[in-house]
Amino acid sequence: MNKRLTIIDFVNKYADKYSDNIFLREKIDGEWRGTTFSQTRNEGRILAAGLMSLGMAKGDKSSLLSEGRNLWILAELGVLFAGGVNVPLSVKLEESNDLLFRIRHSDSRFVIVSSQQLPKLRKIYSDLPMVEKVIVLDSVPDLQENEMCVDTLHTMGEEFIANNPGVLEERMASVGPDDYANISYTSGTTADPKGILLTHRNYTANVEQGASVIGIDEGEVMLIILPLDHCFAHVAGFYTMMSYGGSIATVPVGKTPLATLKNVPSAIREVRPHAMLSVPALARNFRKNIEAGIKAKGPRVEKLYNFALNNAIKYNKEYYNRGGLKDFWRKPLVDLFDKLIFKNVRESFGGRMKFFVGGGALLDIELQRYFCAIGMPMFQGYGLSEATPIICSNSLGHAIFGSSGRTVEPMDIKICDDEGNELPHGQKGEIVIRGENVMAGYWKNPEATAKTVVDGWLHTGDMGYIYPENPRYLYVTGRFKSLLISSDGEKYSPEGYEDSLADGSKYIEQVILHNNQSPYTIVLIVPNKDSLREYVKKECKIDDVKSDEAARKMLEKIQSETDSYKTGGIHAGMFPERWLPASIVVLGEPFTEKNGLVNSTMKIVRGKVEAYYADRIDYAFTAEGKNLLNPKNLESII
Repeated sequence: MNKRLTIIDFVNKYADKYSDNIFLREKIDGEWRGTTFSQTRNEGRILAAGLMSLGMAKGDKSSLLSEGRNLWILAELGVLFAGGVNVPLSVKLEESNDLLFRIRHSDSRFVIVSSQQLPKLRKIYSDLPMVEKVIVLDSVPDLQENEMCVDTLHTMGEEFIANNPGVLEERMASVGPDDYANISYTSGTTADPKGILLTHRNYTANVEQGASVIGIDEGEVMLIILPLDHCFAHVAGFYTMMSYGGSIATVPVGKTPLATLKNVPSAIREVRPHAMLSVPALARNFRKNIEAGIKAKGPRVEKLYNFALNNAIKYNKEYYNRGGLKDFWRKPLVDLFDKLIFKNVRESFGGRMKFFVGGGALLDIELQRYFCAIGMPMFQGYGLSEATPIICSNSLGHAIFGSSGRTVEPMDIKICDDEGNELPHGQKGEIVIRGENVMAGYWKNPEATAKTVVDGWLHTGDMGYIYPENPRYLYVTGRFKSLLISSDGEKYSPEGYEDSLADGSKYIEQVILHNNQSPYTIVLIVPNKDSLREYVKKECKIDDVKSDEAARKMLEKIQSETDSYKTGGIHAGMFPERWLPASIVVLGEPFTEKNGLVNSTMKIVRGKVEAYYADRIDYAFTAEGKNLLNPKNLESII
């Protein structure tokens, strides 16, 4: 049996093993610079000593609000080495309520913040009397009374170590595997966010479990493009790469969130990562950018690209069953087109990319086939923060497209019905797991804890089934608790249809299927207006894309895309006919973080969308609203 390591034990183990290897990579003054494993540990120790000199006691909470960077990681290590509890916060949180609630609810005595996020914090100081010190990760000219620069903390740490020999080591040794390491807050889409209590052992156990399904070679590089407060990036990025002797790079922080986002392509080219973590929204953007680049090269290249892509997809099938006697003749073409076309595509990702791991939401099977065809497989994984978070993943040599991959080991898993009874393999129900990665509970919320963790079993709230032919593989099919309910009480999970329509149609960006004990199902659609305008110009020969005729043709095109899942359509049979939409609601603006309809992990928040568009939903159940060419749809499409 493995020793139940703390994160402190874990860091010491790998800092000793890979002492001189580069662990952190960051672009400073236009140059990528490396920090070794040994230096990383040492910097964490100095910051821990600085926090102790400020009075941080074992178990004290410290909120961390910063963009992804070396100091995010070093600050977390500093808090943990000092025996504290880190409270990672999303930079996308606004100060009113969201940020204030988490800092207050967590009982944070300290806040560590970047200069970009500092103004948010300053607006709520009067409501944070429990916060004793704010540590700013950058030099700012106008530090206020309770603020200090991280450089000052660093100096204090060096002095503390010199003047108090052995005290830091004593504190570090006092930390046990069941002590809290993080309070990781949920997005709070339906009520106040819940603080997920994750222990030191939750983290180290999940890294060990993750090694049973996926691996990285020593010295390989991961570029982390997801926020570090995101549990997936935190564990599958930071701690997992440390365990393999790999290194992590972060995207250079711009002056604004949009500027940081624009730094992603250049960071990929310069870092030349071997692996990256992704979410479906990013995967779709990557594909769109690749195909826009191909299209810009002209119709001949685009035609060749499409032929090569279709050939590779047919050869790869569902990955585990690639090739075969029937398709052996495709292999020489796969190799030829890989050299002629896809190798150049991969160069825009640095040329060393082995794979992506997709998490955060279900990754459509067509996207999985696409990225595999171009030689950069994007493997579906599954987890949730309450499981620290990795539960299963596909990987190189071990993948079935459409599945969420092999479950980690050691961990127990079962599928349960509404009554909590275990179901046989192949039957859908709630995914329930038990293992050392299961959270300690929800901070200050024993009622929610008791409902979620029952006799050591974590009820995920997600629906899926265990693959009968190979019980190691899990299929996640949607939310168990967020089902459509028809007028006769039957329930259905909508995510499969939503993902298929959004990913399969270039005319449709975002999709929400809705039925709440209603006579029929409706679909809310955010259209891709650029693609629709190009369609009416080229296919319908309409020059004025703002005309009523153009609007009608656009709506009819959307109708034909949704009808393709009905009897006689090219996607007929994929989903039960009775759950397909009988009415279409076309929306004039996308679901975004700005309007609150997408959360910090880029997932659409169903409840908020339904509340935001309640009037359009009600209208869709009227005779006028059920008509595709109703005035509101016509207005929204232009």
